Amino acid sequence: MNQIIFQGNFLKLILIDDNFLELSFGGKKRSVNVFNQKTIDELLHALSIVENQSHTKGLIFASTKSVFVAGADIGELNHKFKNNEELEIFFGKANKAFNIIESLPYPSVAAINGFALGGGFELCLACDFRIMSSEASVGLPETKLGIIPGWGGTVRLPRLIGLGNALSWIISGEHKSPPQALADGAVDAVVKPKLLKEESLAALKSSANGNLNYHERRKQKQAPLTIDKTEEIEAIEFSRAFISSKIGANYPAPLAALDMISNTVKMSRDSAQKLEFETFCKLAQTSECRSLLGVFVSDQYISSIAKKFGTNSSKIVKHVTVLGAGIMGGGIAYQNSLKGFPVLMTDISDDSLVMGMKEVNKLLDKRVFNGRTSNQEAKNIISRITPTLDYQDMKKTSIVIEAVIENKKIKSIVLANIEKKLSIDAILVSNTSTISIDYLASHLDQPDKFCGMHFFNPVHAMPLVEIIRGKKTSEETIGLATSHAVKLGKKPIIVNDCPGFLVNRVLFPAIFAFDMMVVDGADFQQIDKVIESWGWPMGPAYLMDIVGLDTAISCFSSVTSGYPDRMKDVYDVSPTRLLFEANRFGQKNQKGYYMYESDAKGKPKKLMDDRVFKLLKPHINQRSSYSTEFNDESIFYRFMIPMCIEIALCLEEGIVGSPSEADMAIIYGLGFPVFRGGPFRWMDEIGLDTFCKLADEFIYLGNLYKPTLKMREMAKESVKYYNS
Repeated sequence: MNQIIFQGNFLKLILIDDNFLELSFGGKKRSVNVFNQKTIDELLHALSIVENQSHTKGLIFASTKSVFVAGADIGELNHKFKNNEELEIFFGKANKAFNIIESLPYPSVAAINGFALGGGFELCLACDFRIMSSEASVGLPETKLGIIPGWGGTVRLPRLIGLGNALSWIISGEHKSPPQALADGAVDAVVKPKLLKEESLAALKSSANGNLNYHERRKQKQAPLTIDKTEEIEAIEFSRAFISSKIGANYPAPLAALDMISNTVKMSRDSAQKLEFETFCKLAQTSECRSLLGVFVSDQYISSIAKKFGTNSSKIVKHVTVLGAGIMGGGIAYQNSLKGFPVLMTDISDDSLVMGMKEVNKLLDKRVFNGRTSNQEAKNIISRITPTLDYQDMKKTSIVIEAVIENKKIKSIVLANIEKKLSIDAILVSNTSTISIDYLASHLDQPDKFCGMHFFNPVHAMPLVEIIRGKKTSEETIGLATSHAVKLGKKPIIVNDCPGFLVNRVLFPAIFAFDMMVVDGADFQQIDKVIESWGWPMGPAYLMDIVGLDTAISCFSSVTSGYPDRMKDVYDVSPTRLLFEANRFGQKNQKGYYMYESDAKGKPKKLMDDRVFKLLKPHINQRSSYSTEFNDESIFYRFMIPMCIEIALCLEEGIVGSPSEADMAIIYGLGFPVFRGGPFRWMDEIGLDTFCKLADEFIYLGNLYKPTLKMREMAKESVKYYNS
């Protein structure tokens, strides 16, 4: 019978089979195991007990929860970044604990279930052996948070799996599957979950009996890395090239990790750990680290909100109808089917249904080609979609997702007609991007069962779904739409109804600012380059081409009529509207701000088109009162300031619930640079006083550049949007 030796709040030490010990992470105070100060203190206490147990033959680290250890408590860690003394004490204790594990007078093994990430996996690395469940995942994702592993991960992993493999793990920050971890030598065995404890104990017994040499492993992890100089240089240069081509200079942590590891190759463990901590501390003070950690915390926050809203619905989605085929409808149908939902895809013409199914087949072919889906799985996915002109089967549907043309009259007629065909438990949602939910609801008999569910194109790739609440939308409806978005693998963010909702309302001031710059003489290519160099995935001209200039123009009226004091076509003509009227729609007809040709892989290749300059030239404004020296800095601020003012207005008006939700919506919906943290975090980073002064430099351009009174009050009192 197992004997409990120590029972803490987070750890339990028990004596098992023939003087072997098991130290398990668990406790009732949290749903997931993480390392915070209290857990580390308790681990040190438990290890002091472990060291004093006589006749002990070995120690197993395990978890009583569905994960091993998910890493450090990011909230607490973020707080400690503000005080180097606190950070040094915390890290000193963690490294002391892990070094004790590595120096025990008997072998140790980590029985890895669920996630073992960051500090959780670093503990595993301190053990002599690692046995992994076939359903587990391991990794060192710290570089994605703007830092590096700080509890010996950069030291032990290279000595365990080789320099090249370790650099790949640490620089990419990727989670590793059991086959990947086993192939690289990071774990010793992969077993079925039910055999995890049994096999871990067997490994300990084999080591205690002398069949497995744990002493040699310890020497290997604590000594300088044994590597041929040529191999060392090749691994470092390959990693440097990877960072340059795939990650870029905007993320300092991967390069810092590479430099730190390359400098510690010939050091002992203890010397290397000192440099590891120094590097960690330097990174912890960067704006990129603050932003990336903030995004991590905000992502957890929006997930918790979605979970909370999901509990408001007593129903679940069993069957989906997508109303309106075409590319968008096909993408929505595909995503639902991919996640296991039977889908009825309806439209008024066979041509539209063919287009929708063509989109589904294209996406599935790509998954099969990339090895993400087997041919049989692809057949199963497509078999769940029923394209039809008939609405009879709609009675069994749980949710109808309307995705017809972005025209408020057409949408209102279609929605009112479809509502009559639904069962009493079904809800109706619209994939509109700008049309008022209250306007559409005014045409329905049951507006409480209607809301917006705005997907972003391409549906399969874009994580955000805006859930738009109308004045009469019930919490039950919001809950069902939100929980369904989560089941689709999306990040739902709930917003209140207004023209453009949140994301497009924030985007269009930047587009109008872009139009104004072009009219005032700026080169749209230069604008794109400036915005992209700051970290955006694409500049505004290229974005308009991808969205479609016709689509953008169709949204202009909703936004301009909603906010006429700030948003309007600039001067006498908008360059975007001018190109649209010249039948230039962007990538969809291979000509917009740029022209497009298909490359060898069939992807559109962006090219310059002199005809655009000829079209625009007669409309370029030469008025001296509007003249601006268009250097990179002025271009950047003219683009960014209106966006930031508009998102502040959305928060003040209650359109969005918090800075976290707003920032994540712009990151997930528009591709705002993650390492900048979102518009609110960026304003906090530069300071609202600085922001308001910058805005005032351009206020002659109109109300788009006029900070709100609340922004000015916050600036005066040095208040940040993220106060904690």
